[in-house]
Amino acid sequence: MTVRLDPLVSEFETDDQARHYDAWFRAKVREAMTSARPRIPHDEAMAQVDARLAEKTAARASYLAPEKPLSGRII
Repeated sequence: MTVRLDPLVSEFETDDQARHYDAWFRAKVREAMTSARPRIPHDEAMAQVDARLAEKTAARASYLAPEKPLSGRII
């Protein structure tokens, strides 16, 4: 049975969605913990995230910046 969840309490609409996400998330964590890939130190990972956020923030700021008028005259 699917129960609708209160949006103030859960980010999911139904308990089925919440269970499905929980199972998916746990599988991703298990996969990462058993991976043979080399681990990245926390400080290095956070530096990469900070650099990516700064890059995206700068790109968004330049995209949203108002255009400068071509001249002082009003046409």
